[in-house]
Amino acid sequence: MIRTVESVPHVSAPVLAAYSYCEAVTGQQARNFAYGIRLLPTPKRRAMSALYAFSRRVDDIGDGDLPGEVKVARLEDTRALLTRIREGGVEEDDTDPVAVALTHAAGAFPIPLGGLDELIDGVQMDVRGESYETWDDLKVYCRCVAGAIGRLSLGVFGTEPGARGAERASEYADTLGLALQLTNILRDVREDAEGGRTYLPADDLAKFGCSAGFGGPTPPEGSDFAGLVHFEVRRARALFAEGYRLLPMLDRRSGACVAAMAGIYRRLLDRIERDPEAVLRGRVSLPGREKAYVAVRGLSGLDTRHVSRRTVRRRA
Repeated sequence: MIRTVESVPHVSAPVLAAYSYCEAVTGQQARNFAYGIRLLPTPKRRAMSALYAFSRRVDDIGDGDLPGEVKVARLEDTRALLTRIREGGVEEDDTDPVAVALTHAAGAFPIPLGGLDELIDGVQMDVRGESYETWDDLKVYCRCVAGAIGRLSLGVFGTEPGARGAERASEYADTLGLALQLTNILRDVREDAEGGRTYLPADDLAKFGCSAGFGGPTPPEGSDFAGLVHFEVRRARALFAEGYRLLPMLDRRSGACVAAMAGIYRRLLDRIERDPEAVLRGRVSLPGREKAYVAVRGLSGLDTRHVSRRTVRRRA
């Protein structure tokens, strides 16, 4: 068998150093995300790390301990930096490695940088302490902080030439982002409550007797907490099923990356479904060996073939 060597476009030393910084941030701060992007070819992996590092900066402002007015000012500073990046105003010798890397990535791939403006909008919702009455309300937030990331990532992945239904790829990427974010919300329900945040819709909480919130390791007295979790799990599964229709539209390695990241979260969802109260006792996570299995499954194309067969049956 003849092996081909992956062709990597030349990258200048300052840009390469900027990418290395972003990859270090990604590896340290986002283990699930980093696990998935390992499966990408080098240029796409670097671009995804730049996207993550910028997004991490925005999230860190929102999650930090600074006063609200300072957070708002820093978010606007970050938005101004994004404008500079979009307009090509960041040089290779700029002192901000994230800006340098993202500028290069945006020149190499058709990344819709407006999605990062949406992320900033979503984090501003957090700073304002917004809560959500209905699922439709929460979807607006999820589209800003996660659906936008799906669309940004699609700019790096691209779709295969002639892929059927590719005009809906952005919609599916957005939906997959919603699925991941709802899984995050379920996993972090107690941690968020301790930080004064409630994301699950108020009407869902009321329906299952959980309006009192989640400040401890046990559900509110008299509530149907398991019923609430199972209800939200079903919603997340429906979003995953719709979002997975993106997979056959991607090349093999991009599809493997998406399948790995989404697969890790789907397995988290399985664990939460089996033991709903686990999310009140601590953070639910997957061991490394299970993540490795998900990555191998993604590279094998099993998930993509499964989605392709299901799509064909629907059309028949």
